[in-house]
Amino acid sequence: MAKVITQQTFDDVVRENMEEFGMDADEAIDDAVKQFESQSVNLSNIVKDSRLFSGQGDATEHPVITAIKNLKISLDSEGSSNAEITDCIVMIRAECDVDLSRRCLAGNNQAYPALIQAVEKFLTDDKMLQKTLLSLLSLTDGQPDLLDDHGCTLLMDMLDTFRNNEDLLYLTVGVITNTCTKHEGNRQMFVKKGLISKLSEVLNWHKSSEKVVIETCGALRVLTLDDDIRVPFGQAHENAKSIVTEGNALETLLNLCKDYTANPSVLKELFSTLTKLLVRSEFCKAVSDMEGLEFILRALQNSVKDKGVVRQALGLIKALAGNDEVKVEAVKSNAMEIILVAMIKHQANSAVAELCCASIASLILRNPNHCTTVMNLCGHQSIIQAMKIHPKVAGLQKQACNVLRNLVARTREHCEPILELGAEALINEALKNHPICEDDAKAALRDLGCHVELKERWKGVKGSLVYD
Repeated sequence: MAKVITQQTFDDVVRENMEEFGMDADEAIDDAVKQFESQSVNLSNIVKDSRLFSGQGDATEHPVITAIKNLKISLDSEGSSNAEITDCIVMIRAECDVDLSRRCLAGNNQAYPALIQAVEKFLTDDKMLQKTLLSLLSLTDGQPDLLDDHGCTLLMDMLDTFRNNEDLLYLTVGVITNTCTKHEGNRQMFVKKGLISKLSEVLNWHKSSEKVVIETCGALRVLTLDDDIRVPFGQAHENAKSIVTEGNALETLLNLCKDYTANPSVLKELFSTLTKLLVRSEFCKAVSDMEGLEFILRALQNSVKDKGVVRQALGLIKALAGNDEVKVEAVKSNAMEIILVAMIKHQANSAVAELCCASIASLILRNPNHCTTVMNLCGHQSIIQAMKIHPKVAGLQKQACNVLRNLVARTREHCEPILELGAEALINEALKNHPICEDDAKAALRDLGCHVELKERWKGVKGSLVYD
């Protein structure tokens, strides 16, 4: 793990360079950066601004620190005007928007409690509250650790208080999303306070508001992430189940999809959120039973030119294919034809091609009839072509190897037409250039009947295991 230092430590080294070695501010900062980086210190949280140092090396107070101090004074003073407070809040936001280092500096100098105090002060003043929430949104970007129990409770209360105020609700959900990103503790704290059911209510309250729907979808998705490296096990799976069962999210999201059929920006967010929630086979079946599969395939077909919608729709189809009944229904509904059209349309886009391979691989898994459908549609040609177009994209090569393996695992008669297109050489090239392809590539070579060197992972020697 990278080492970290405080802003004060960095400033002291810069000051020393200027006083003892006669460097100007820029030289002193560059030298300090080199010193710390040579020691593997992460400086992403450090402000490196030469304007903050005088010619004698004295560090002047950073504008964001001054703004925080003035804000606290103004909030504690009964005679302060809203204009004075606004100046401080706007300055904090402007500095936080520059980069993470300034956000860290603000966070380490009590910006969070000051802004929470301002939020509480202006709960009845929509204009001032909006400005304050914008600053809080900027401050918490990448700094979820700032949240405390008091702030969590306040934000939850605000979801109810401003249920009829689209703008304030949007900002409140945004702050919640920021504080839940990469922080399992905060996610669990919000969930225990009823966030899941509340977000579902927000979607119903403001279903006609594009920005609220998009922001709320983002908040739901962040609850399903397992992105906090500080905890061994997260609750992502449980949260996804709760969103479906407690919040009736599948029906709500599918209804919203139908409302936003002609709006790709919102539709792709809805598809992305649905994908995150399909963590159980019965959820996939529920989507199909609500005519969701038919809608998704139609949306993919109608929006085939829009890369964003195509990518999210493909990811959703792959997730739905986790249920064998839905998989069969999808292929009967011409899913394979629609996917291959999208693959040909966007063959120059590696991300789309990768998702096409992944979704096809899921649809044909353990189903020989579906494999035959792909071959009859010349899908194997599109897959091989994608491997040729994007030889350096590891993810695509991995998924292509996987789908080729699935095509022949139970239908050996498909080996010859695939090998005739040069599949063996392409798979070996992927195996050579991309370590993450090893298992999939070797499985594909094995099932295609090609030569493959299988590595002995371990062997028993005198009662113990020896790993190679």
